Amino acid sequence: MAPSVSKQRSEIGVGEFLRRALAQYLRLLQLYPVLTKAATSGFLSALGNFLAQMIENKRKKENSRDFDVSGPIRYAIYGFFFTGPLSHFFYLFMERWIPSDSPLAGVRRLLLDRLVFAPAFLFFFFFVMNLLERKDMTAFSAKMRQGFWPALQMNWKVWTPFQFININYVPVQFRVLFANLVALFWYAYLASLGK
Repeated sequence: MAPSVSKQRSEIGVGEFLRRALAQYLRLLQLYPVLTKAATSGFLSALGNFLAQMIENKRKKENSRDFDVSGPIRYAIYGFFFTGPLSHFFYLFMERWIPSDSPLAGVRRLLLDRLVFAPAFLFFFFFVMNLLERKDMTAFSAKMRQGFWPALQMNWKVWTPFQFININYVPVQFRVLFANLVALFWYAYLASLGK
């Protein structure tokens, strides 16, 4: 009987921890929306790169000692300084520019996101990562010629249904978080392009 009581306590402990963590996140989101979204984006971007490396090492059957610590650091920097803040302001801009009650709002928002924001954001991602990797403009040009169009096509395939849901059904304060959770897998894909 003692093990089940212990298990029950740990389940209650985990449940209570998650409830408190969510309450704290919501409080921070209300008090410091940009900073909270930036920190969340930085953490989840780094986690995405970390997972990409783990998957890549497992696929190649390499030892985990080959882990590139600078990868998650670059992704954390990009997520914190760019993804979180830019996404926050883009979603606010979209709400004001295309109100949800305007005709064809869902379609217009999706087109704005997919045809303007996605290509610009992807270009910016390649540019900033090139700088963080301390590569020159020749390397950037080569990366753009080689990887931009395939990455954009994959972005449209992967992100379009998620962004439709995000833009039209997720409350604006949670859109960056929703996108960051999808981005765990997306950054894993982008990281695989860099190798």
